[in-house]
Amino acid sequence: MLPEQITRRIEAALPGATVRVASDDGVHFAALVVAPQFEGLRPIARHQLVYRALGGAVGGPIHALSLDTPTPGEWARRGAG
Repeated sequence: MLPEQITRRIEAALPGATVRVASDDGVHFAALVVAPQFEGLRPIARHQLVYRALGGAVGGPIHALSLDTPTPGEWARRGAG
């Protein structure tokens, strides 16, 4: 699976999200997902939203996925927005 495919799936499931996905080998991925839908959610619930967007790909073509899932406000406070 290509990083662009993962990005499109997440963006479709989380409208308004900023998504960046990287991979060195095509099976281990790191994703930054900044989404307003994460507001008020604990990290595990945020990750579950992303996993749901990817369906059965995690554990299949996506062997491992490292997630960073801040809200837009958290991202701005990091000075990264």
